[in-house]
Amino acid sequence: MDLKQLKAFVTVAETGSVTAAARLLNIVQPAVSRQLRLLEEDVGIALFTRGRHGMELTDAGKTLGDYARRALTELDRARAEIRPSSGTVGGIVTVGLLPSTADMLSSALLRAVAANYPGIRLRLTSGYAGHLQSWLETGDVDVALLYDSKPNPALKFRPLLDESLWFVGPPASGLDKRTPVRMAEVIGRPLVLPGAPHGLRSLVEQAARTQDIELDIVAETNAMSVQKRLVLDGHGYTILPSIAVVDDVDRGILAAAPVVDPVLTRRIVLAQPAARTMANSVRCVTKELVQCIRDAVERDQWPSAHWLAK
Repeated sequence: MDLKQLKAFVTVAETGSVTAAARLLNIVQPAVSRQLRLLEEDVGIALFTRGRHGMELTDAGKTLGDYARRALTELDRARAEIRPSSGTVGGIVTVGLLPSTADMLSSALLRAVAANYPGIRLRLTSGYAGHLQSWLETGDVDVALLYDSKPNPALKFRPLLDESLWFVGPPASGLDKRTPVRMAEVIGRPLVLPGAPHGLRSLVEQAARTQDIELDIVAETNAMSVQKRLVLDGHGYTILPSIAVVDDVDRGILAAAPVVDPVLTRRIVLAQPAARTMANSVRCVTKELVQCIRDAVERDQWPSAHWLAK
């Protein structure tokens, strides 16, 4: 198994075609086929089948694909870090952002990294906390934002901020971000919430139990955009982090108010692999990410947030 074989394998897997892979790799088609054949002989099992949509991975191929992509990514990172542009910090850094934070932070982070570390190639990915945690553990992500979770020996956490959750409704609901609503009022409305065991769902259910009130859940979805759409279409209300709706509220698309009695809060932490040596490029991007978040809090772009990091 060598680098040429892995590149050919991953390219065919992504394009579904030996011809397309040859074009992308700038080599002749028989050379790609030969690399695949050698790789299959090495691992002793078929990696592809020819299906209706071209070359399709077998179960073994899918397993190898995960490792092959990771290996190629690590080599790209090593090359970029070993041979950066003269006088600059170089490397490929993958940052995981929560869906509620991605819109606000992605542009600010890219701008800061480009200005201060032009030798760094930034990769941004968005996912729910469970996915991001898994990607951190497998090395697919270098640093990520997570909601506060149970201790994990594979990861190290740095608390950044606490944020309040808002009760969200259509513009005609009369909700106002300057006027909090009591939890008892929230629970009594039809709700669109994430499915269990989503962290936000657990918070709301716990609050409902303290009020001895049963939730009226009219729909479940883990897609934040769908939660908003269902609210706009009059199916009910939802509960989201303030950062996820502040722009919609300011533009009059949605209405929202902080929840009190009890206050619903979530903690956002910076997470990194515990056992992996932090490359200088990752350290630099992490510093810029934390600064972007702090700037957003201080400029009141992240309402109902309380800064924790020192």
